[in-house]
Amino acid sequence: MTTYRNRPDLVAALVRDDRVHRDLYLSEELFALEQEHLFANTWVFLGHASQVPEAGDFVTQEIAGRPLLMVRQPDGDVHVLYNRCAHKGTQLVTDECGNTRRFFRCPYHAWTYKLDGAPLGLPLKNGYEGTQLKACESGQGLSVVKNVKVYRDFVFVRLSETGPSFEDYFGEVLGALDNMVDRSPEGRLTVGGGVLRNIVHCNWKMYLENINDTVHPMSTHESATKAAEALWEGHAPTDPKPMAMEQILPFGSGYEFFDKMGGRVFANGHSVLGVNFSIHSTYAQLPEYEAAMRAAHGEERAAEILQRSPQNSVFYPSLSVKGSPQAIRVIRPLAADRTLIEAWSFRAAGAPALLFERAMSYNRLVFSPMSVVAHDDVHLFESIQQGLRAGGNEWVSLHRNYDPAETQQATVTTNGTNELLMRNQFRAWAKSMAAGMEASP
Repeated sequence: MTTYRNRPDLVAALVRDDRVHRDLYLSEELFALEQEHLFANTWVFLGHASQVPEAGDFVTQEIAGRPLLMVRQPDGDVHVLYNRCAHKGTQLVTDECGNTRRFFRCPYHAWTYKLDGAPLGLPLKNGYEGTQLKACESGQGLSVVKNVKVYRDFVFVRLSETGPSFEDYFGEVLGALDNMVDRSPEGRLTVGGGVLRNIVHCNWKMYLENINDTVHPMSTHESATKAAEALWEGHAPTDPKPMAMEQILPFGSGYEFFDKMGGRVFANGHSVLGVNFSIHSTYAQLPEYEAAMRAAHGEERAAEILQRSPQNSVFYPSLSVKGSPQAIRVIRPLAADRTLIEAWSFRAAGAPALLFERAMSYNRLVFSPMSVVAHDDVHLFESIQQGLRAGGNEWVSLHRNYDPAETQQATVTTNGTNELLMRNQFRAWAKSMAAGMEASP
């Protein structure tokens, strides 16, 4: 068995220009190294500021194997702390979310901390007189995640002390978040309707690359689209569609449709699929909403926002955004063969309720564990995870539309069925992994 720790050369060799080695999906050692060198050193999506509207509100999450706390401060700022008591290491809170009021209190020995992590009090205080507690790490209070960026209320963290700035890491792809938020006439989104969670027994990279795979819908989701087409048979093209039909029928649009929608890749693995149009482009328009958008943004800017409806925008390695349906997916790796997928819906402030209904409908229809679409994907992801263990061929093909010139460009616009969008992810993976390993002692 190949050992990859402290061997950045072997890790880099797993990603070739037009294919990748199966160990990227199967190796538990590589998964552990990813936590250390990829997820800790890049900017990862943590949560949304609307999840913690009031002072003392908190959300717990784990990134790169480290438990974190996102908490609203009395002054309105959002801070991120490590969810670990400075005393013995007990997690301060184990609930998914809640309100801690004015301070955190450890359930083990009752050490308390201010909302910003500063030490507040502890029992038997006299017992620490004359000791070095105040001078050591445990006396400083909770450890703070220093690199936090709240962008349009989307909260990202970089756990490593060093690494690229937020702006340098994401660059132009941030426009996809701008488009999503600007669809609110008030420029504000809030999380609504809870979250759909699904644990898939596959590697996280498999799920993320499938987000940019436009060739599979015609075969993988054929049963769902054929059933929808049969139900809608006999209706005129101009007949208004029920929301579910409006959302499911485009999945069967055909290879030419998906090829012409176009895609764009950016440095660091990010991408936008559907730069020309997408399966979301033909949703019914809402005159009242469009009028509100024109009033808020002006005629030209409102038209630009509403006409842009990408299929998926990937913020590598943790987030996929759908601006038009106002929905996101968050990728949370758990093991080499286990991934937690979260699907969130958003309310756009100042927009009609139908927009939020559309977001909820789309997530239930397409991303729910019991949807008519996601179960097809999940079945195949788990099949791939097992199939890759077979003998013989150890490589996964990414050859479609490969062009040697693409490796010399950070940003490339291409056709929608080009596997460049996937190759771009793996090149970013290899770059981040090798850089992190070389920087480690």
